[in-house]
Parts: sequence; structure tokens; C-alpha cells
Amino acid sequence: MQVLRAGVAGAGVMGRNHARVYSLLESAKLTAIYDADLQRAAAVAEEFGARPVSTLEELAEACDVASVAVPTVAHRDVGCQLMELGVHVLMEKPIAPTVEDARVLVETSNRTGKVLQVGHIERFNPVMRELEKKLTRPRFIEAHRLSPFPNRSVDIGVVLDLMIHDLEIILHLVRSPVVSIDAVGVPVLTINEDIANARLRFENGCVANVTASRISPERMRKLRVFQEDCYLSLDYQEQGGHVHWKEGMEIMRAAVEVEPGEPLKLELDAFVRSASQGSAPTVSGQQGTEALRIALEITRMIREGF
Repeated sequence: MQVLRAGVAGAGVMGRNHARVYSLLESAKLTAIYDADLQRAAAVAEEFGARPVSTLEELAEACDVASVAVPTVAHRDVGCQLMELGVHVLMEKPIAPTVEDARVLVETSNRTGKVLQVGHIERFNPVMRELEKKLTRPRFIEAHRLSPFPNRSVDIGVVLDLMIHDLEIILHLVRSPVVSIDAVGVPVLTINEDIANARLRFENGCVANVTASRISPERMRKLRVFQEDCYLSLDYQEQGGHVHWKEGMEIMRAAVEVEPGEPLKLELDAFVRSASQGSAPTVSGQQGTEALRIALEITRMIREGF
């Protein structure tokens, strides 16, 4: 496979992590880092063997694929400009601040023929492969995503910051339209909701209960999926889990065998291969847009309850 030149737009915590992983991939060569703060771009570029650039035009000239890890409000402008300049884009989640901006990104990808992948990283967690193998018809899904306060992303609430990961996964697993939503959230350390719960009912009868908090003393990223023949309990953080099923009047339990791996490395490698082969990305712009639409509706309902 051809080795593609990779760049990063945005040299903050997330952008630095993308640069680190690109520098480790056999499918890509990290070439350039862009940030509005050239000093910050220079520091990340020096750390991982790339060069800093001061404009998106320079970034586009230096790379074939790029991760966009700038603030969400700039996703549309940066992503569209890079695709117009001939670059395949991995857009960090959420895809955009509004559904309209997301649709413009998707339209630009379609028109330019450039891959637009959205950074819903849990889709690349190794436990997802095992879940997808055993999944038939989910009837009830329960997700918990808890973390201490991150001191970042304070411009958005916990729904767009954390819960959107689980929303995208649930939409992918259920594959049925959402027909109703109940949601509640509470602001604690910011003006936005810092803890939230949403209950989604789908057209096919499945129900999902989703909780997210960024004020927890502990970290937790767990998903439980119940279906007629079994239920699966998965831990994204530990990359493990268990499957439970009925035999006679007993509930049997067995560990889910998972081959461990770094989700970000799997995500970026899949993105580079998609760009190289011209194939559809694992998480498309359309899927990222639908997750955003549901997240924004949950956010609206919560804000009306403040």
C-alpha cells in the first residue's frame, strides 16, 4: 500500500495525540502541523519529526490526509477548505457545531471525492468487534460514560463532549429511527450540563438508556446490550467484558476474548487506508451528522429544563 503524507490541523492535546500516532503508522508519514499559534505547532512538529506550517494552504501542499482537531466552531471552515484543496479529512467529533454545518461538510466531501471520516473513536475499540460478532437484535442498551472534570471543552456540555460517543455507537448497533427521547441534565461546574441522562426509543422497539458525567470521581466507559438469547457487558476502558446466556434455569457467564489495541491507532490506520483505497470510511460524515442531530436534540431538551 502507498504510504500517504499525513498532517494535523490543531496542535492542542488531541492534535498532539494524532501527530504521535501518525508518526507510528506504517501506512503514513507525518509531514506537517498547523495551528493558529505557530509556536505551539512548532513544538508538536519538532516532537514528532514534522514541520510547522502557518496556513491551511501550506498544510494541504504538504499532506494527502489530515486530522482536524481545531475547536468545533471552526470544523466547517477548516474541513471544507482542506477538502477543496485536495486533502482527505478525519474530523474530530462532534463533526460540527450545527447539523447545517455538518451537511455542508458532507456535501463538500461528496463533491470533491475526498474521504470525510468522523472521529468517533470507540467504534475502533477492540471490544466493538466482539460485540458486532455476537449481536443479532438488541432490545435494550445501557451505556455509562463517567469521568472527572477535564478542564477542556467547557464551551459545550457533556452530551456533545462525552455522550455523543455512545449515541453514535447505539445508532450503529440498532439501525432503526429514533421515535422518542426523554432527557435530563444538570450544570454543576459550567453553564452547560455536566451530567446528563437520555432515554431513546427506536421504531423497532429497542430502548437505550444513556448516562454521561464529567464530574465523577472515577472513570467508567461501559456498555450493556440485552437481546433475546443473551446479554453482553463490555468495558471500553479495560477492553474486556462478559457474555451471559441462559441454559435451562441457569444463567451462564463467559469472558469475551478481546485482542487489545490502541483505538486511536486503529482509527487513524483505517482512515489512511480508506483514503488510499478510495473506500467508504468506517464512520462516515452522514453517521457523524446523525449522531450530532440526536445529541443536539438531547441538549435542547436539557436546556429547556434548566
